[in-house]
Amino acid sequence: MSGRHFNVLFLCTGNSARSIIAESILNSVGNDRFTAFSAGSHSGGTVNPLVLDFLKVNGVPVEGARSKSWDEFATPSAPRMDIVITVCDQAATEPCPVWPGHPAQAHWGAPDPAAYMDNPDKAKQVTRDVFHMMQRRISLLTSLPMDKLDRLALQSATQAIASTA
Repeated sequence: MSGRHFNVLFLCTGNSARSIIAESILNSVGNDRFTAFSAGSHSGGTVNPLVLDFLKVNGVPVEGARSKSWDEFATPSAPRMDIVITVCDQAATEPCPVWPGHPAQAHWGAPDPAAYMDNPDKAKQVTRDVFHMMQRRISLLTSLPMDKLDRLALQSATQAIASTA
């Protein structure tokens, strides 16, 4: 097992669904190798209750899940990130803060469950689809030979995951 620990920040616009799903999954399967965080460029301040319920039903711990601004992670006192992954197309095109340590960056676009809240069945389906998509992508991430990858190789491998899962 790798001795190095990796911090991963998942970014979205509102930090209410997709980034929360990814953060929660990675924290539940990352063992002692990964710690996941999530944030939003325009955080709404609340986590989508449908997402929290779905994660709980599927055995993914959600303790401490909260919607927060990405500004929290752009300060010198913030945890140093090794990887920053955007999970929504809008956040991927926004000018991001300069992350301390210049982490590897990737985009893992996924549909937004919040866009379907007026249709509860569709919102549940999209939540389920995003959950399974993130599970596959995170499984690939956690299986990378992290200690053997420099920052550019890590960035390339993390970016490639989006097209394979």
